[in-house]
Amino acid sequence: METRPAFLNILTWLSAALFAVACYLTLVWAPPEAVMGNVQRVFYFHVATGWVGMIGFLLAVFAGIMYLVKGDMKWDIIGLAGIEVGLVFSFLNIVTGSIWARPIWNTWWTWDPRLVTATIMELVYVAYLMLRQGIEDPERRARFGAIYAILGFVSVPLSFLSIRIWRTIHPVVVGSEDPGAQGTFDMTGDMQVAFFFSLIAFTIIGVTLLWHRIRLGRMQAFVEEKKIGMMG
Repeated sequence: METRPAFLNILTWLSAALFAVACYLTLVWAPPEAVMGNVQRVFYFHVATGWVGMIGFLLAVFAGIMYLVKGDMKWDIIGLAGIEVGLVFSFLNIVTGSIWARPIWNTWWTWDPRLVTATIMELVYVAYLMLRQGIEDPERRARFGAIYAILGFVSVPLSFLSIRIWRTIHPVVVGSEDPGAQGTFDMTGDMQVAFFFSLIAFTIIGVTLLWHRIRLGRMQAFVEEKKIGMMG
């Protein structure tokens, strides 16, 4: 069993500290939004979790390409980690969005292009995990995962651009020009500090979780290899 790297330990504690500071900045230090009030504070985590989710899916694309080129199983482990972490943060993005939407749109859910495409994206990667479980051969499973991760990524930019392609009630806080969007607002200087700090904090948290998941994946691959060797 490999020893946990010292830098990973540092990142783990740093992630916890950054999360605590991010909570203080968003829940206490940043001022409430003039119209929406305190519910707007969900925005800081809503955007940050969505950002990290997309990073995880993008990492899976890179890992998939590298596996198809090199055939090294380590890229399959990295790709799987990216999708699992991406799924968790994308789910948190949807949940926090619903919490924000309830008092602003007067509903937990509406068939808005952004919500629909985000849900499709989540389901695409849930299907990845389910289909992957049905393949026993490690190499076939890795090849399938690589191709699926590359093709499935089409859902990610579609979700991101949906609020800019179609008319939607979902706000575009940065660079919004849609008068029909409900919940849009202008960020003050303090809000921008809380927003960018949360973005950086969650990015580091995401990287830390990815590293932990990759290490776990290596252990799982080692156990699976031993099992195959014993059966052979």
